[in-house]
Amino acid sequence: MTESAYSAPLRIATRESRLALWQANHVAELLRARHPAAGVALLGMTTRGDQILDRPLAEIGGKGLFTKELEVALFDGRAELAVHSLKDVPMDLPEGFDLAAVMTRADARDAFVSTRYASLDELPPDAVVGTSSLRRAAQLQARHPGFRIQPLRGNLDTRLGKLDAGQYDAIVLAAAGLTRLGLADRIRQYLPLDEMLPAPGQGMLGIEIRADRDDVRQALAFLNDPEAARIAAAERAVSRQLGGNCKTPLAAHARFTASGQMQLDALLADDDGRIARVTRVGKVADPKEARVMGEAVAAELKAQLAAAPKPSGQS
Repeated sequence: MTESAYSAPLRIATRESRLALWQANHVAELLRARHPAAGVALLGMTTRGDQILDRPLAEIGGKGLFTKELEVALFDGRAELAVHSLKDVPMDLPEGFDLAAVMTRADARDAFVSTRYASLDELPPDAVVGTSSLRRAAQLQARHPGFRIQPLRGNLDTRLGKLDAGQYDAIVLAAAGLTRLGLADRIRQYLPLDEMLPAPGQGMLGIEIRADRDDVRQALAFLNDPEAARIAAAERAVSRQLGGNCKTPLAAHARFTASGQMQLDALLADDDGRIARVTRVGKVADPKEARVMGEAVAAELKAQLAAAPKPSGQS
């Protein structure tokens, strides 16, 4: 990796969960190698999303609760950048902030974790499955209507601890987080994309800065993966158009095919248990074209769901 002469501070605002610290330290190591004269350091913070664990995120303000305190640190100059799991970053950042880099995607799939069962299909029909994700819950119930989906909040270690204590027959987590913390051996099954479509941005790290810090933007440019940035733009456009938040069961996953085209798969569910799923393939040269594809897919999902008949017994 080519070194640079950048020597100003590069302080990283991060949540203090073990996974968030792994992510921040990973970025810090890359920055130190590229900018050895810069003062790279971590600023650990506890966000409201980390503090309130007894209620679903949808009830207390959504995923923005994981980023707000970090943005305050950027605004007042205590930090130059914040490292986020991209799936936790709101679709529209507050004025004055930018997503400066989207890093190469890790495994985007969800993982089935259980102490007693080897796969989803081995679970009993009335199994208790832990997840607080409406996206996961909708897809699980569509295939396994007897499952009892129970809320599951807390950091990764807390969730695994609740499983180990016998509160759930199984839980569903992002595979990337488990792998990053050396916990891949807890994964009993990687859930195929045709069975469990992931959240927009899942498996990606996004780096947020103040919009007026062009010097920091340039220092971080080497971390941005142009292909990942296009993928993220498409997936996040789907969510943005559908008002994506913790109250909306939606999923989106984009990838580049062998021919160089982008394939975007997306899913939208509603409270009646109906699910719409759309696949679109096309050439995407830049993030703007990726957003256009995402917006078109979102419109198709909306129309498909509106036209779907409601389950019998509902008006």
